[in-house]
Amino acid sequence: MTTHSLLLLPGDGIGPEVMAEVERVVAFFDKTGKDKFKTETALVGGCCFDKHGVAVTDETVAKAAKADAVIFGAVGGPKWDKVPYEHRPEAGLLRLRKDLDLFANLRPALCYPALAEASSLKRELVEGLDILILRELTGGTYFGLPKEMVTLENGEKRAVDTTVYTTHEIERIARVAFDLARKRRGLVHSAEKRNVMITGVLWNQVVTATHAKDGKGVKLEHILADACAMQLVRNPKQFDVIVCDNLFGDMLSDEAAMLTGSIGMLPSASLGAPDPKTGKRKALYEPVHGSAPDIAGKGLANPIAAIASYGMALRYSCDMAKEADLIDTAIAATLARGFRTGDLMQPNMRQVGTVEMGSAILEELARAAG
Repeated sequence: MTTHSLLLLPGDGIGPEVMAEVERVVAFFDKTGKDKFKTETALVGGCCFDKHGVAVTDETVAKAAKADAVIFGAVGGPKWDKVPYEHRPEAGLLRLRKDLDLFANLRPALCYPALAEASSLKRELVEGLDILILRELTGGTYFGLPKEMVTLENGEKRAVDTTVYTTHEIERIARVAFDLARKRRGLVHSAEKRNVMITGVLWNQVVTATHAKDGKGVKLEHILADACAMQLVRNPKQFDVIVCDNLFGDMLSDEAAMLTGSIGMLPSASLGAPDPKTGKRKALYEPVHGSAPDIAGKGLANPIAAIASYGMALRYSCDMAKEADLIDTAIAATLARGFRTGDLMQPNMRQVGTVEMGSAILEELARAAG
């Protein structure tokens, strides 16, 4: 029997609501499966700032480093708009990503058959959609220095964000892209702005060189990031794996979310490098959606992305691919039965809240597990 340690960080807004549904799924596998789960909960984001004056404490970061997987909810909200920049709720997530060196962010975009009509695109463009956006997560514009806002002598203000990448940072994310593509359809698109950004030129060169060395069996195509955005809404099924930097990955994955019917449908995994001794990766799993303060506390949030993020934890951190597949099957079956949260609502479907959606998925999990 294997016991997996999970650190749960519900955060702010709808984070605690969707995390409660994740906990019910964790309990299901803990009760019915051979593997067991040990969970611990801690604060992150605005709620952590309210109690400790920081977005995440050193103690929580240390716990995250020791856990087999971190399951994250969401952070932020208008309550903390005037918090000092370095202590804003999002700083907690950024610190976890940076301190744990979670450089590879996997954002799958799947269109379940029952949701083909819920997408903002025509059914024929999204039916059967299965793409993966791989976002470099610890470099680029979000972490480059200098990052500052200064007042000039003439009284104007000047803000600076710096985009920085090294060969090593690009090589390692490219290798992950090629490894993932080999298990999928064998195609990688590298999205960058090599026409106007010198970091884009380096990105293009390094990805090309890494492909020649480590990309056997994988086809590589380069695409400008803005053209990629356009093609995602024109013909999304042409893509398999898209690898891009931190900034473009943030934008393109949010765009891809709407192809699936709702941003409430997208899970994600943030992975570090394999440990040389154990082969395990530090990992954090989170729904792509934000804290949605406008519906927080109302029981309206869609828990599917959070539950699917736990499914990714089973797949990538717990070596429980069968159980991860069960979650995907249960979600698909629940949607096929017509259950919809408000963000997914369609004519003649059954609108439900957070808890009822979670219950329906658990029912399908029990059925699928036999």
